[in-house]
Formats: sequence, C-alpha cells, structure tokens
Amino acid sequence: MTIPPLLPQVGIGTDVHAFADADTPTPLYLACLHWDGEQGLSGHSDGDAVAHACADALFSASNLGDLGSNFGVAEPEWAGASGSTLLAEAARRVREAGFEIGNIAVQLVAQRPRVSARMDEARQALTDAAGAPVMFSATTTDHLGFVGRSEGVMAIATALVYRVDQ
Repeated sequence: MTIPPLLPQVGIGTDVHAFADADTPTPLYLACLHWDGEQGLSGHSDGDAVAHACADALFSASNLGDLGSNFGVAEPEWAGASGSTLLAEAARRVREAGFEIGNIAVQLVAQRPRVSARMDEARQALTDAAGAPVMFSATTTDHLGFVGRSEGVMAIATALVYRVDQ
C-alpha cells in the first residue's frame, strides 16, 4: 500500500533501560543531558532512553526499521554512543530516505531523576539533536512496577514525518 504524498506518517517508539548496578559508577544521560550525581543506565550505548525512543519513533514513521536494527549490539561502532549522536543519525537517515520531520513528542516514565527543573533544557537538547521540534514531558508510575521501584526508566515517543521527494 502506498501512502498518499500529502499525508504525514506517524511512528511510535519506546525504550526501556535498567539502572546500572550501584557498585558500578555510571553517568546518567537522559534527554541528551548529563544528570550529575545520578546513577546511570545500562545499555549498549549511553542508555539515554528518551533520545532512543525518539530515534525509534523516527525509524518507525519512515519505515526504516527500529532502533535495534539500526544501532543494535551487532553494530559495534555504536557501542557507548551518546543519545544525541543516535538521535541526530536517525534524523539524518530519515531525511536521506526522503522525509522531513514535522515533530516528535516524547514522555519519560521514571521515578528519578526529577526533571521539572530541566524541562526547557531537555527540550532544547532534543530539538538540537533531531533538527526538528521535540516536545518533552515526564511522569511517574506512583511507585508501581519496575519503574516505580526505581529499577529503570521507560520512554515513549511519537514522531510525525512527511515525504518531501514526491
């Protein structure tokens, strides 16, 4: 099925990362920002679930696979890569495939860190990485589930893209 050229395409992306072991000092990166004094997340790259969910949504919207098929553990060049690098590369690949990014909305689901004081900074960092507007929000699970027990974080993103090469 071919999508008419004037209709935007929407993709949904998710990412989940566990916090690294407390005895392994790991910096925390979320929403393309470093969170000083917070325990980091485990992962193949820097564990930035917010940036990763945004990239996953972009790939989904443009039918380019998903985060794992583009930057998975089988791709050693992406080991330790920053979330901003992965998001910028995802945006570049989406544009190279003939799309432009309308916007991305992403929500962090986590008990920690508290992000309210850095919301504007996070929005700007994500927007800069994607080269398109990114809306960022955060919520908790009221201490329910793995997120509520502070075992990890989850992010959910929606991206809107449209074809420019037709």
